[in-house]
Amino acid sequence: MVIILMGVAGAGKTTVGKRLAQLLGWRFVEGDDFHPPANVAKMAAGIPLTDEDRAPWLERLRGLIQEALERGEPVVMACSALKERYRLLLTVDPAQVKWVYLWAPREVIASRLAQRTGHFMPPSLLDSQFAALEAPKDALPVDVTPGPDAVVAAIREQLGL
Repeated sequence: MVIILMGVAGAGKTTVGKRLAQLLGWRFVEGDDFHPPANVAKMAAGIPLTDEDRAPWLERLRGLIQEALERGEPVVMACSALKERYRLLLTVDPAQVKWVYLWAPREVIASRLAQRTGHFMPPSLLDSQFAALEAPKDALPVDVTPGPDAVVAAIREQLGL
């Protein structure tokens, strides 16, 4: 199984993903690590990515998911996947790829981004993230306001893990 944690920047995908993977004994994959350098530079400069910018990144992630499923390797992945068509591309096998939508009110996310350091995504791109977000209809929605431990517990309970 591959569990993909999606949502806007600052929703806690990496923090929650690492904790969840550790508790399950699964591999954690940070989707941002697979962006080409040009994408990282563009985001660091405060310029939102286009669909064309994201295409090679999404293809790399799709290949990684496919390989993990073929090997029978369970994975927790952090990936924004803000648009429905991105999620469709990454859902290599609907029976084995599960989506978790990490969300919170904009004020909560903005506060978290303002406190975050060492990430290439500046808080100034938050509005573009919310503008691009197509909230999923078939993902497990989890409010991240309570904090990472409560979020991980909710995911495990809802997915029966």
